[in-house]
Amino acid sequence: MKIWVRYIVGLFGIFVSLSISAQSSISGNVIDGSGEPVPYASVVVYKTADSSIVTTGATDFDGKFLIETKPGSYYIKIVFLSFEEKTIQNIDVKGGQVNLGKISLKPGSIDLGEYEVVSEKSQMELKLDKRVFNVGKDLSNTGSNAAEILDNVPSVTVDVEGNVSLRGSQNVRILIDGRPSGLTGVSVADALRQIQGSMIESIELITNPSSKYDAEGEVGIINVILKKEKRDGVNGSFELSAGYPHNHNFSFNLNYRKKWMNLFASSGVSYRQSPGNGYSIQRFTGDTVFSYERIRNHTRGGLASNTRFGSDLFLNDKNTLTVAGLYSFSEGNNNASLIYNDYGFGDVLTQVVTRTDDEIERQENIEGSISYLKTFKKKDQKFTIDAKWIRSDDTEKSDLYQESDNGDLPISQRTSNTEDEENFLIQTDYVHPFGKKGKFETGLKSTMRTIENDYTVEELDGDGNWFTLTNYDNHFIYQENIHAAYVILGNQGKRFSYQGGVRAEYSDIKTELVKTNESNPRSYLNFFPSAHLSYELDSTNTLQLSYSRRLSRPSFRHLLPFFSFSDPRSFYSGNPNLNPEYTNSFELGHLKYFGKGSLLSSVYYRYRTGVIERITTVDSVGFTKVFPVNLSVQNAVGLEFNFNYDITKWWRFNSSFNFYRAITNGEYNGKSLNSDTYTWTSRGTSKFTIKKKTDFQVSFNYRAPELTTQGKSLAMYSIDLGLSRDVLKGNGTIVLSAKDIFNSRKRRSITETTNYYSESEFQWRTRQLIISFSYRLNQKKQRNKDGGGYEGGDGDF
Repeated sequence: MKIWVRYIVGLFGIFVSLSISAQSSISGNVIDGSGEPVPYASVVVYKTADSSIVTTGATDFDGKFLIETKPGSYYIKIVFLSFEEKTIQNIDVKGGQVNLGKISLKPGSIDLGEYEVVSEKSQMELKLDKRVFNVGKDLSNTGSNAAEILDNVPSVTVDVEGNVSLRGSQNVRILIDGRPSGLTGVSVADALRQIQGSMIESIELITNPSSKYDAEGEVGIINVILKKEKRDGVNGSFELSAGYPHNHNFSFNLNYRKKWMNLFASSGVSYRQSPGNGYSIQRFTGDTVFSYERIRNHTRGGLASNTRFGSDLFLNDKNTLTVAGLYSFSEGNNNASLIYNDYGFGDVLTQVVTRTDDEIERQENIEGSISYLKTFKKKDQKFTIDAKWIRSDDTEKSDLYQESDNGDLPISQRTSNTEDEENFLIQTDYVHPFGKKGKFETGLKSTMRTIENDYTVEELDGDGNWFTLTNYDNHFIYQENIHAAYVILGNQGKRFSYQGGVRAEYSDIKTELVKTNESNPRSYLNFFPSAHLSYELDSTNTLQLSYSRRLSRPSFRHLLPFFSFSDPRSFYSGNPNLNPEYTNSFELGHLKYFGKGSLLSSVYYRYRTGVIERITTVDSVGFTKVFPVNLSVQNAVGLEFNFNYDITKWWRFNSSFNFYRAITNGEYNGKSLNSDTYTWTSRGTSKFTIKKKTDFQVSFNYRAPELTTQGKSLAMYSIDLGLSRDVLKGNGTIVLSAKDIFNSRKRRSITETTNYYSESEFQWRTRQLIISFSYRLNQKKQRNKDGGGYEGGDGDF
């Protein structure tokens, strides 16, 4: 283990050394009239001879830029909103770095009109504390929901059932606009499928959060940012899409902004029918030898809608009040058929059993929030108060019918599963700057959450009367009150910056099974320190070292005593007695900017205790039960790369690669359950621009096999294609996309215990074809003049 870690760290050191070698470049530091840095200003390099564009770049957070070039004669233009354009002539590059020093921009009045002045955002923006992925730049996201979009984000994987993992772990915290949401309250997987992709602006990955954030989430935080325009006047967008199998969506985002007020609203309605299938073979070799194969076909989907609205009221230049609301509703029809082929000794077919499940599911979510922001004369000093109320209802009712060919009487059953949640959150934060770039931050937060689950299974007797199956009948109540406080201190020098803090969280949790009078109250106080150090080697190379301690409380689904009766031979349940996991996470990262791209390299290590894993047990008749336990201790070490590069003016490429080793040591009922796995995930996207207004994209995803404590998950891959065309002089875009063109995105696994062996394959949704049309209101698309796309006025589709 130590030799392997040293080998990885050694390779990382060699890579860092090579990556910071000197190259021909132009650098500078862009500031405003008061000497403050101007971050994210566009820098364009032109050839002096013919004024053709050579390359483009942008300033970093400190206003610095470094753009690699070949030796030659150039001039540059620097553009940023509310400043006059700056041109610097007669730049001769003869090798090495040409430093232009401080470049001051003058304030100016720029008429935005219908155009965006800044160039098109890159698909991935790398920042020291997080990675930002701009959703609209990936053509495979067209017509997608939030779960499908997350599966296109580097480091993130979403399995066929909608469970989200970050760097191989499902213990990740998912936020909406930086706050918990009722949309992700009871079932994250179901909620993410309801959020239309057209409502999402970007995805933020925070792999080692500071103490300011909730300690929840072993591997970090995924923050889904919804759209909200900041320009004056009326602007917005509309999107209409249709797909096969049924995948139809309509959505809009509208914004009206004036000096003292900003109104925003977004809404979407969708209809989906997602066909899928599965297959498994189970073999039992105890006192008797028998087996059965299970064939599953299902269709899930229905109607869903989301509406979000609100207003920013600018009381004066230092006080802002924001009021917002969200309402979502869905009604689905989920139908499944299962066929069991039972085999006795010698693989002789003994019977065929058929079972159907017709489910109606209704979900409703209402939430309201109010926020207050106060700023001060001192730059970056601010005080905020946020309050949010959430109420969610989820009702599932199923009719089940089973018959066999051996003469047994048919079985009719029905289930009722109601999940209700109410959540109240209040939070206050204060930021006090000191010195030139120092900050002191502190805050308080309280969350009060109650979830009730009422589950019943009934069966029809021979007299036509329904009776309750007592083993599948209970009323479960989950109460969670979490109170937190944090302090953070940070400062930034010329090259070195630091941030350190600690968060205290008091958890008061109680689970109760009402009908069996079982109660399990728990309370605990934990401290979660964090530390971030960064050193800027030069304007294109930065090193960062970070540490955080985190926890993962059991999810609601992990605690439910039962939640599915669709397949009586393979019963999935939760465990009301689960305890939280704890994680210590370390990460070393290197961020390298090129003239046409960037590379983020990271080495990370995680030590976890009380790891929650689902295990499988088998009874004497061959029925399996799958449930979670606090199984083990785990050590995981990994190496990750995120790379994007503009190969030519018309070809952009980005990719990610995550390799890790996880050693798990656990025990259940006196039996050791261990694993030592090496595995990796990778994805790549190539985007080609054709004649300025047309883009073609190819995306590839791969997940390598992975050993588990009771078997292994097999490899999975998928390929997506996308083609887009700007129309209506840049106001509209038509996109045609094909997802999983080889129909290969299937979960395949092997489970092996004493006297039991199982192979399974499951596909949640088959390949898709989607066509969409989007229209931008006062948001005309302007692409870069270097071949990146539309400039306006040169014809149409």
